[in-house]
Amino acid sequence: QVQLVESGGGLVQPGGSLRLSCTASGSIVSINAVSWYRQAPGKQRELVAHITSDGSTNYADSVKGRFTISRDNAKNAVSLLMNSLKPEDTAVYYCNAGITTMSYPNLERWGQGTLVTVSS
Repeated sequence: QVQLVESGGGLVQPGGSLRLSCTASGSIVSINAVSWYRQAPGKQRELVAHITSDGSTNYADSVKGRFTISRDNAKNAVSLLMNSLKPEDTAVYYCNAGITTMSYPNLERWGQGTLVTVSS
């Protein structure tokens, strides 16, 4: 069974940093494009960052210059480094990936979410 597992969330003070990780497990050939989304209480889920299979990236305007998405294909993992965190970054963060398996060329999977709380 192919799964995405996120880790790295927690409580951090404003101005601090966190690194989120998203790792795929199961019978995987490769991970394709990966996105990080977040959902704050009472708000819709929004796209935060995206990375293609060849490493091209793009970011939501609200996180540009503060967040960096990267990938380690050998480990089937993608990270989101979050610097200069603000209280408005508080949300549950989810990764979403297209995964190539022996049976499917681009199987979509979501992680379970990891909570990031920015507060003093």
